[in-house]
Amino acid sequence: MKKIYILDTNVLIHDPFAFLKFEDNTVILPIAVIEELDSFKNYPDERGKNVRITSRELDKLREFGRLDKGIKTKDGGIIKIEMEKDFILPDGFTKNSMDNRILNTAYHYYKKNKNTILVSKDINLRLKAEAIGLKAEDYESGKINFSELYTGVATINVKDEIIDEFYREKHIKNPLEKSYPNQFVVLKSLTNDKKTALGRIPINDKSIIKPLSPDPSPWGIKPLNKEQKFAMELLLDDNVKLVTLVGVAGTGKTLISLACALHKTVDANIYKRVVICRSVVPVGRDIGYLPGTKDEKLQSWMGAIYDNLEFIIDRKHPDEGILKFDYLLQQNKIEIASVTHIRGRSLPRQFMIVDDAQNLTPHEIKTILSRAGEGTKVVVTGDPYQIDNPYLDMESNGLTYIVDRFKGQALYGHVTFTKTERSELARLVAELL
Repeated sequence: MKKIYILDTNVLIHDPFAFLKFEDNTVILPIAVIEELDSFKNYPDERGKNVRITSRELDKLREFGRLDKGIKTKDGGIIKIEMEKDFILPDGFTKNSMDNRILNTAYHYYKKNKNTILVSKDINLRLKAEAIGLKAEDYESGKINFSELYTGVATINVKDEIIDEFYREKHIKNPLEKSYPNQFVVLKSLTNDKKTALGRIPINDKSIIKPLSPDPSPWGIKPLNKEQKFAMELLLDDNVKLVTLVGVAGTGKTLISLACALHKTVDANIYKRVVICRSVVPVGRDIGYLPGTKDEKLQSWMGAIYDNLEFIIDRKHPDEGILKFDYLLQQNKIEIASVTHIRGRSLPRQFMIVDDAQNLTPHEIKTILSRAGEGTKVVVTGDPYQIDNPYLDMESNGLTYIVDRFKGQALYGHVTFTKTERSELARLVAELL
C-alpha cells in the first residue's frame, strides 16, 4: 500500500532533494517545516545553502499546481504543504515547540491513515513519535551498511611457494573471486606466521597482484605499520586521484597525508599548492564568536592541522621548523580553509586534504569533491566513531558514503586503519573507551 511520509526540517537540510525521493508515495511538509526553513535561509554555511536549494525546488513545483492541494510527481507520488491542525497531542506536549507542531501534523494524518510515517534525523523526535504510537524512521537515502564497509585490504592464506614466487617474479595471479583496482593484499603463509608479503592490485589489470613500491619516507615520515604503508602507496601515486583514509584517532591518517602532500607539492612540484580543509563542528559546547581575521579564526579550529604540519616540518628542518612553516604559508604553498570557504571554487593542480570528513553530509562531501579541477588529487580522512554532527551517524556521513560509492573505480583507493601509533595511552584509549 502507498504510504504517507511526514518530513522533518532536518531531513531537507541533510538532503535538499529529499522530498523527491519517496517514489509513488505521498510526502507531506508541515507548514512548521517551511517556517523553520525560512529561519535558516540567510545562514552562510551549508545549512543555509541546502535550505535555499529546497526552497527553489519547491517553488519550481508550483508551475504544475498548488502545493496546498498536492502536486503529482513523475513517479506518481504527491507532494503537499500542510497547514497547521488543531493541537491533539496528549498532555505533556507543549504547543510552542516546533518539533511538536510537526509531530502534531503527523499525528493528524496517522489518525486517518495508519500507513503514516514520520521521517526525521532527530532521534528524540523519533522517540516522541513512537511514544504516541506513530511510526518514525530515519532518512535512509544515502545510508550504507557500516559493518560491510569496504576496507581496501584483503588477507589471503597461501602456500609458501606462492609467496616465494611473488618475491621472485614480482607478481602472482590474483586468487580473489571479487577484487577492486588499488586494493591491497596481505599474503600469509599457511605454515609460518612470520612469512608474509604485501601486494596491490594494479589499476589496469585485476588479474594479478604486484609488490608495493620501496619504503617511502616523505619529509622524514616513515610508515610504522602495513596500513600506513598502504596509504602512502596511494598518496604518492599520481594516477590515484581520490583517496579515503578511515580510522580511529592516532592512526596517522592526517600526518602521513600532509607529509605526502608536502613531498608532492614542495619537492616534486607535481601540484601547485596543498589545500587543507575541515568541517567546523565543535566538540561539546561551542566557544562562540571568535575575533580576528579569517586565518586567525581558523587557527582555533585547525589546531590538529597546525600541530601535524609543525611536527613534519621540524623533522625535515629541525633548526627552522616554525619559520619554514610560515615561509610555506607566505609562498602560497599551503592553504588552510574551512569547508564553507571551499564551496564555489575551482581547484586545478592542487593536493587537497579534507580532514574530519565524518562530520560532513553526503551532499556536503559531493559539493567539496566537485571543486577538484584538472590534475587535482583529493584525500578524505576521518573517524566514523567520532561524529560531532547531531544528525549524522556511522552509516549516513559523507566519509563512509564515498567509500561505499567509489569502490571499484580505477582512480580511487582506500585504506581502513586499525592500529593506533600516536602513543601507548592513545592506543589504550582507542581500545578501552
